Amino acid sequence: MSSKVPTDSTSTAGATPRNDPGVGRATGAPFATTHWTVVMEAGGADTEYSKRALEELCRIYWRPIYAYLRRVGNTPHDAQDLAQSFFGQLLNSGSLERVDPAKGRFRSFLLASLKHFMANEWDRARTLKRGGAVEFVSMSAEDCDVLAGLADASQPGPERWYDRQWALTLLDRVLSRLQGEFATSGKLVLWAQLRETLMSDRASVPYAVMAERLEMTEGAVKVAVHRLRQRYRDLLREEIAQTVTDPGQVDAELQDLFAALGS
Repeated sequence: MSSKVPTDSTSTAGATPRNDPGVGRATGAPFATTHWTVVMEAGGADTEYSKRALEELCRIYWRPIYAYLRRVGNTPHDAQDLAQSFFGQLLNSGSLERVDPAKGRFRSFLLASLKHFMANEWDRARTLKRGGAVEFVSMSAEDCDVLAGLADASQPGPERWYDRQWALTLLDRVLSRLQGEFATSGKLVLWAQLRETLMSDRASVPYAVMAERLEMTEGAVKVAVHRLRQRYRDLLREEIAQTVTDPGQVDAELQDLFAALGS
């Protein structure tokens, strides 16, 4: 997964975030759990909706949380248990109901909550029964160490590593959404060729070669690449917009996250 963002000169206006907290309840569509309103709603009564939201939160955000927990010295197994316990307490303690979303970005709130959890619940969390309803991604011990940055002593500290994993999670979600859009329109072959143009400022394969493979003109390929890169930026801003309370914070959050990727 590359940390680069397409750098076409065309500017992109901020996309409108998905604001409907009801997404996924009646239609079966994916939860927009990255949006503050949905996250806080999930912290309410112990309903099936909040349980589903908890599972989705853990699925999306366990990687940066896990990376932080590993980076401060926990074993892979303990880090997974602590991450699961953290999310469980976060949504069951009523803490989200008392949060004023205007006070910060969700990324910052989640890390501050994790630090509070570790300070006050460390011993208790270690005595909790392992496992639970939420299933984490299965990884080898080596993969766990790479994710946590333990394989390279020169990697940044826990907080910076947390931000880095958060940024990579957002980028992965954007690529997944893009692939889904191409799949829906029956253009996965085109996606397979154009995807590489998102990984660097210039295509790794000359446009003329790509055009021959796709049976398109070189000009048509250039247009397709431009549109893809612009859509990538739109979706990235949309994903970030779901984690802040003010659209004006998107640019600052984007700068912070890519500063973490460059560290």
